[in-house]
Amino acid sequence: MKLLKPLATLLFVMTLVNPVWAQQPDQVDRLAEMVGLSDEQQTEIRTIIEDLQSEIQALRVEAQQLQQQLQTQVKPDYDEAAIRADAGKLGELTGEISALSTLLQAKVDAVFTQEQRDELDRKMREMQQRMQQGGLPQNQQ
Repeated sequence: MKLLKPLATLLFVMTLVNPVWAQQPDQVDRLAEMVGLSDEQQTEIRTIIEDLQSEIQALRVEAQQLQQQLQTQVKPDYDEAAIRADAGKLGELTGEISALSTLLQAKVDAVFTQEQRDELDRKMREMQQRMQQGGLPQNQQ
């Protein structure tokens, strides 16, 4: 149960910072409908997201470029030092992305009232149950 609360917030936050989902209807509006956010809470959440989203996205682009660079180093005359250096940079970037994503999640969670957190948890449990029920017939085949 304690794991569900951070997971619910994380799933929501990841939909906000992922550029693919950014093209979908406003996720803050959807959250407002789900848990009854006030206009002030919506503004605060949007500000938090705007403050961190561009930084996270820039780091993701940089990490993707490093991953591609690492792939080009897979060859018979490889340079172990270069591979290790790039892998180290990638690890640092991944760590920073994780830290910023967690900070974003924590800051958004801090905006919710306890009742809103409870409601989000309840809705996430319902969604999880629906997903599990939808998966049962396929597993039985």
